[in-house]
Formats: sequence, structure tokens, C-alpha cells
Amino acid sequence: MRRGPLPAPDLSPTAARQAEGVGRLVAEGLGVTGVLAVEMFDVDGELVVNELAMRPHNSGHVTIDAHTTSQFEQHLRAVLDLPLGDTAQRAPHAVMANLLGSGLDDPTDAYPALMAELPHVKVHLYGKEVRPGRKLGHVTVVGDDLETCRRDAARAIAHLNGELR
Repeated sequence: MRRGPLPAPDLSPTAARQAEGVGRLVAEGLGVTGVLAVEMFDVDGELVVNELAMRPHNSGHVTIDAHTTSQFEQHLRAVLDLPLGDTAQRAPHAVMANLLGSGLDDPTDAYPALMAELPHVKVHLYGKEVRPGRKLGHVTVVGDDLETCRRDAARAIAHLNGELR
């Protein structure tokens, strides 16, 4: 996944219910305590499970900035048998975009221009050595307008890749 909006704008209510049902069935069947990421694809109108991760997962990193309680905090609460936190989104839309190694040797070189243009964008770098195609981090944009969030996330990644100065 290079970029993903939350909630999924093209997901029908029926598909959302099906996805939630599949997730619950898997979690209950495996007896999972804590976060379970169930990655699914819509293939010709059918939901297909692609990946299961019984831990916080990169697809849920958007929760760090977009939700009242992140997947990391929620996981700790669950495994420690504490009350679960509020899962509400902080804004109607959130877009997370992954930074893949391809541009700058040091993405932090882009910070001054990025922060000047897009101060509301949240940047998370993982401290990994830059290699082509390697996931180095992600950016998250939350807001009231989905297209603005998409645009700003794409521009932030372009900055971090050295495509904008």
C-alpha cells in the first residue's frame, strides 16, 4: 500500500459489514487478544483475505494521528486486560502514505521545505537505511476534505523523495 484513505471512500456499507464480519470470525476463531490486522482485497466484488498480523501492523499506523486511541495503545490495553480506548477518528478523513526508498539519501533534508508548506502533515520515519523500495516511514494527513488530504499526503511524499524543494 502506497497510500490509503480512511475510511475507505468506495467501500459500500454491505462490504464494510462483510469485512467486519470476516475480521470478527477470524479473531474469535483464533482466540486473539489484542490487535489483529486482517488485510483484505476486493476482487471482483468478493472480499479476499490477503494477510493476518496478530500485532500492530503498518496498515494501522494511520491510527497514531487519526484516532483518539492508536493501535499501539489499544493493543497494550487489550493484552493487559485494561478497558479499551475510544476509537473515534479525530477528523472525517485521514490519508496515510508510505515513504519508499528512492529519492534523498536522508529524507530529513526535506523537512524545512515540507514543514513550511505543509505544517499539518505528520511525518514518521523509522530510522532505516535507505534502499530502493524499502519502507522508510509514512506521512499522515487528517482533515475535513478527502481530496485535500490526498493531495497533501502526495506532496509530502514528493518532498521527502526530493522531488520538490
